[in-house]
Amino acid sequence: MDPSTRPPLYRVKKIKKYYGTGPSLFHPHARILRAVDEVDLAIYPHETVGLVGESGCGKSTLARLMMHLEPVSGGTMEYLGRDITRITDRDLFLFRRQVQMIFQDAWASLNPRQRIGDMIREPLENYRLTGKKLLSARVEELLELVGLEKAHLSRYPHELSGGERQRVTIARALAVEPRILICDEATANLDVSIQAQMVNLLITLQQRLGLSYLFISHDLALVKHLSDRIAVMYLGKIVEMLDSSALVERARHPYTQSLLAAVLPIAGEEPLRSLPVLKGEAFYDAAAAQGCGFCPRCSQAGDLCWKMTPRLWEMEAGHFVACHLIQA
Repeated sequence: MDPSTRPPLYRVKKIKKYYGTGPSLFHPHARILRAVDEVDLAIYPHETVGLVGESGCGKSTLARLMMHLEPVSGGTMEYLGRDITRITDRDLFLFRRQVQMIFQDAWASLNPRQRIGDMIREPLENYRLTGKKLLSARVEELLELVGLEKAHLSRYPHELSGGERQRVTIARALAVEPRILICDEATANLDVSIQAQMVNLLITLQQRLGLSYLFISHDLALVKHLSDRIAVMYLGKIVEMLDSSALVERARHPYTQSLLAAVLPIAGEEPLRSLPVLKGEAFYDAAAAQGCGFCPRCSQAGDLCWKMTPRLWEMEAGHFVACHLIQA
């Protein structure tokens, strides 16, 4: 079913986050860093949106904005059609029952002095979701849901493996019965075999609980496997968005094609030998601030690319690209 035919759960429109940087030895003039720059993104019921890009492209900043962990510099955020860009503490408390986040570093997001059972019990008590007599049973149910055992209740984070700690963070997030989970590099710190288990767990939970995911990763192959739609982010902007099933054959933006060249062949796909391999690293170039941010690394960039920022336009149904070369 086309997601655009349904109202979104969560939508951000032209959302921005700018940071001011003062003068320094190498940059004598104050600058503005556009960490997130006019991003449009929607999450629909029961779907997974993958957000992919290199480190430093603004993926985690966007996630923090969507969780209200940082204030936005501009744009609007809507949950169930309601504007939540500016929100009261009371409404924020209620909003975070609906939208939860899984962080990359499970160790840093767990209290080292708190037992696992107490961590999962705490949100149940804060939101008064379960009566006191049923609290213990509900905590055990949540542990079982993520593949842990009753014996883990009395343990501390340092007594668990990395994969077990991440399962605890998922159980704690699920305690408030959210509709959306924002997973920020949730599998990045895990061994490959544990990553596969975690991905399978997320798929199972989505099917069982009807969750929606925003799955953030630099691993394009993993994002393709897990997602319904994929948004590609570069230096604060969405440069391409399309169905994951069309990624390999239909990706048109030079940056997306370069990412594909770095990871192909994806399982079941034929290698595309003609794709250019990306060189260098993502960096903010003041010279390209008025044009396309990918210009300094794009072998096809023309004069227009340096002078004007390309808009994100729909080149075909459900496929959006921000590139002058495609629009020409």
